[in-house]
Amino acid sequence: MSKPVLSAHFESRKPSDVRLAQMKYDERKVKPQEVINVGIGNVSLPTNPAMQKRMFNLDAPDSPFNKGVVKYTGTAGTPEAQEAVKNILRSGGFNTDNLYVQITEGGSAGMELLILGVCGPAGSSEKPLMMIDPAYTNYISFAERLGRKTVTVKRHMGDDGKFNLPSLEEIEESIKKNNPGALLIIPYDNPTGQLYDYEMLIGLAELCVKYNIWFVSDEAYRELYYIEKDKLISIWGVTDAEVPGIEGRRISIETTSKVWNACGLRIGAVVTDNPEFHNRSVAEYTANLCANAIGQYVFGALAHESKESLLAWCKQQRDYYKDVIVNVYNGFKALEPNLVVSSPDAAIYSVIDVRKVVKPGFDSIDFVLYCASEGSAIIDGVETTLLVAPMKGFYDEKDPAKNPGTTQFRISFVETPEKMAKVPELFIKLLRQYEESR
Repeated sequence: MSKPVLSAHFESRKPSDVRLAQMKYDERKVKPQEVINVGIGNVSLPTNPAMQKRMFNLDAPDSPFNKGVVKYTGTAGTPEAQEAVKNILRSGGFNTDNLYVQITEGGSAGMELLILGVCGPAGSSEKPLMMIDPAYTNYISFAERLGRKTVTVKRHMGDDGKFNLPSLEEIEESIKKNNPGALLIIPYDNPTGQLYDYEMLIGLAELCVKYNIWFVSDEAYRELYYIEKDKLISIWGVTDAEVPGIEGRRISIETTSKVWNACGLRIGAVVTDNPEFHNRSVAEYTANLCANAIGQYVFGALAHESKESLLAWCKQQRDYYKDVIVNVYNGFKALEPNLVVSSPDAAIYSVIDVRKVVKPGFDSIDFVLYCASEGSAIIDGVETTLLVAPMKGFYDEKDPAKNPGTTQFRISFVETPEKMAKVPELFIKLLRQYEESR
């Protein structure tokens, strides 16, 4: 008897590189005593106290859920959740008077709306989404799902672990060649940890005005930076005063996942200063009905927090991550000086490049699968394995031979400091095991 046929899209789908290790590890029959998972940016810190208070008291007299009823919200989100986004932006020094906020089911749903709103028709190469490689892999995946195209301008990781941003001239040439619908940036970058500066943002904004394209910024990590700055870097800090004509073409993707330690809450937002984009985006999202109602209520607590409270929280997060990042970086360099390791200025990731310490033919995905399915090492007397993310999927590169991610990995600083301290030794032991086995 014949079986139903999967679509060509489903037939071609493979797991995201971010989730690959976890999925393979779940299939492992005999698991080691401990697994350290730094492949996913799944923050393990408690969320903000104001959000916790609501989360632990859903039956409080003033809670909308105290009678056990969970109704849809408006498609654009509750006014309180929208105000929480604006309150965070205002605390960072940005004017929110002319901003429109749409609450979404995590930043991921916002990414899909963005692609639908700025790119050309499905199945065509018109108006692709332009990104700077390596870029967060989910933008590439969502574009494929929606039948839209992406184009990238390349940057490269030097032997000092620093990524070089492409020049404005390179970006302009790519704009002229590809005629994108939007330029997407991640100023506090995932996956590289690179931090843009305002000079770069202004130059990019000027190109967006010159070529009449949308200027889009993924600001998931906006408050997480580890070098001295006199003000937050944001698309919302680039106005008509600096770049005439930029207002009305700005869009940001927001999320509760990282700065607010609420990955599983699945609350994000699309913010824009263009009322037509906002109205059309909400119309598109009516098919989804609304974002998580309980999640919006929990996040909505931040609408009532003072600027001082929000800034103190963000500083606490920065101080925590900075210590962990420095310790891990120093651990890698002490144990294997020939590793190329990024020391991020922002976000919660480092990139590890093994190009100087492995034999020819090395493949990052094969190593990740080895660690997840069979590899382990003894660390502090405990059999342990490590889950990391291969960087291949973060590059929009069709030729495997030219993909820098073949020897690169992204690690996320999401486990406890005690577990993160084990990562350098564990990674190097597993790498040497793998190299000896092939």
